[in-house]
Amino acid sequence: MHRRKSSNSRRTALVLSTAAVAAVPLLTACGSDAHPGAAAVVGSDRITVSQLENRVNEVRDAQQAATKDDQQYEQAIAKSGGLTRNTLHSMVFDRVLHRAAADAGVTVTRRQIQERKAAMAQQAGGVRQLELALLEQYSIAPERIADSARTDLEVMGLAQKVGANMQSQSETDQAPFWKALDQASKELNVDLNPRYGTWDIAKSHGRADAKTPWVREVTSPKTEQQTA
Repeated sequence: MHRRKSSNSRRTALVLSTAAVAAVPLLTACGSDAHPGAAAVVGSDRITVSQLENRVNEVRDAQQAATKDDQQYEQAIAKSGGLTRNTLHSMVFDRVLHRAAADAGVTVTRRQIQERKAAMAQQAGGVRQLELALLEQYSIAPERIADSARTDLEVMGLAQKVGANMQSQSETDQAPFWKALDQASKELNVDLNPRYGTWDIAKSHGRADAKTPWVREVTSPKTEQQTA
């Protein structure tokens, strides 16, 4: 049982119960002994196990703050049991997307990010409602909402550049977008530690065992025009 009155013991229990794979110090490499302590390597960017743990703990802390008691908190943990792997996928995806967007000439400004956050909050019914919705649906901590807004903008900008329709259920309509990410993945030589699955953007839109829909259906025509 996790005790709300003891943040240190709770944090220790969380790491053991929900991020055990990331916490195990036996992790030696990302597919080989070339990258000790790495959860993934994306180009020259090394995502360490410590960085991954910190991101996971951000979500767990937010879930703790958003729940009324231990029972609710345990339920939140149960609903996001794949948090460690999905968080790593998100971190890799964002880097690959950023490269693909840059290759396509897509840029996102701070002003656009702020406008996007405001639009998201308005759509959700307020900032607090947005924080809770992103936390519950996508395991996104409040401090990462700006990153989420940037991801949305880059998805929309890249889709527009390559002529993809990400709102369509047709694989053909979405194909140009995933082709661009596949090319970026190859350029960056994404190397995911086997403990966290495999990365195959062409076949499964990311890590092979990922279940989370990372491209959210939050596109609005007005926002698409702002990213043009």
